[in-house]
Amino acid sequence: MACSSCSCAPAPQKPNSKFRTALWIALLINLAMFVVELIGGAYAHSSSLWADSLDFFGDAVNYGISLAVLGASLYWRATVALLKGMTMALFGLVVIGKVIYAYALGIPPEAMTMGVIGVIALLANVVCAVILYAFREGDSNMQSVWLCSRNDAIGNVAVIFAAIGVFGTGSLWPDIIVAGIMATLGITAGYQVVSKALSERRLQLEN
Repeated sequence: MACSSCSCAPAPQKPNSKFRTALWIALLINLAMFVVELIGGAYAHSSSLWADSLDFFGDAVNYGISLAVLGASLYWRATVALLKGMTMALFGLVVIGKVIYAYALGIPPEAMTMGVIGVIALLANVVCAVILYAFREGDSNMQSVWLCSRNDAIGNVAVIFAAIGVFGTGSLWPDIIVAGIMATLGITAGYQVVSKALSERRLQLEN
């Protein structure tokens, strides 16, 4: 049975000012890159860039939500992390749908645009990952924002390799493969966050 006002429930943590600052920086970077990749992905007909743009947008929303619950109890932070984890997994499923659609169209993407935007996105995500690295071992809320940036950086490296593959072969397969990898990252990271969030919620209910 959950504790409401009893002493067994820990008081909400004081918001970490360093974590708050890191989230604001990551939020602004992700919003900017969402616009860049959305336009660039449409121009280049790239599934991986389009998928990454949605990922940037989803991360920006996640960072905003994380900012809103910094001062909340562990139970509510875990509840928000649970929703975020489910969103990350859902994003992976959406990307899989986009990959199938791109394969049906059969239009190879524009490799040069993919490569340039991929490098810019990688630099942006490396900055975010470095800023958030110190908080990777925190609660499920902190862990989720770290995983978002880590997955994005990995995804951007893959986009760059996909651009090289498209340039060398003229095929859309490298783009599709990378989009599939990004979908897998989203699903597995979402599972990790959901598992930890459920564990934290269960712990709070038992206390």
